Amino acid sequence: MEILRHLLLVIHMLGFAALLGGLLVQARSPEKTVNALMRDGAGTVFVAGLLLVGVIEADDGTINNTKIAVKGVIALVILVLVMANLRKERIANGLWALLLALTVANICVAVFWASAHS
Repeated sequence: MEILRHLLLVIHMLGFAALLGGLLVQARSPEKTVNALMRDGAGTVFVAGLLLVGVIEADDGTINNTKIAVKGVIALVILVLVMANLRKERIANGLWALLLALTVANICVAVFWASAHS
């Protein structure tokens, strides 16, 4: 189970890298859009996070449910916003900034909040 947990954690982090990269690649562009990196990254973050929690729970690990709930809600909001704007030709700069802020906030919750499992 430990190998599976580590594999899911790597996939989860790669999802964040894709999402953040998809956002940052547009930083200087006056017109923002939801790109494939953002779509795939947001989906990967959400699904891998759910699976990671399931694996930890199945292995009798201790989960910080409050932290996981906060991360889950942020990830779900990101996923919904990305998917809702996927087919739009462009998105508002404010929405792009919100997606960037939520992504960074979710990373900060993971890093600065106490460990999610023992």
